[in-house]
Amino acid sequence: MKLNRFSLFTHFQRAYTEWRFGAIDATAAVGVRGEQAAAQLLRRKGLLVIAQSESDRFGEIDLIAVDRRKQTLVFVEVKTLATTKPGHPADRIDRIKQQKITRTALRYLKRKRLLGTATRFDVVAVWWPSDHSVPTRIEHYESAFEATDSYQLY
Repeated sequence: MKLNRFSLFTHFQRAYTEWRFGAIDATAAVGVRGEQAAAQLLRRKGLLVIAQSESDRFGEIDLIAVDRRKQTLVFVEVKTLATTKPGHPADRIDRIKQQKITRTALRYLKRKRLLGTATRFDVVAVWWPSDHSVPTRIEHYESAFEATDSYQLY
């Protein structure tokens, strides 16, 4: 099979992008692919992704990143919408989900002895229809919500 210059360029560009920002597993479930796409986006923005699917027995945080410019630990919730129906993926993060994420983040900070570290909670919304091989839209919301209820972080 002979490759023309354009296809050779796109092949190397795709390989470099996967090496630099991470690959997306096309065989994974749509939620996992959404998290991988979100991690790519965060890396492109200069954040250092330090954990994916960090969980304990009470909850899970999709991505944990470090914003080196702002010296902040970032807890990221990723919501992927796999249909073409109207609606926003971030609408699924209600107050109860925010409380669960906050409690899980607090336990993470305690476990890693990072209490007192500046933190924020971001949301990445991914639109990935089931008939597409790539997401049609990705939006990153910094400081999407504050720590809630009695689990507020100081």
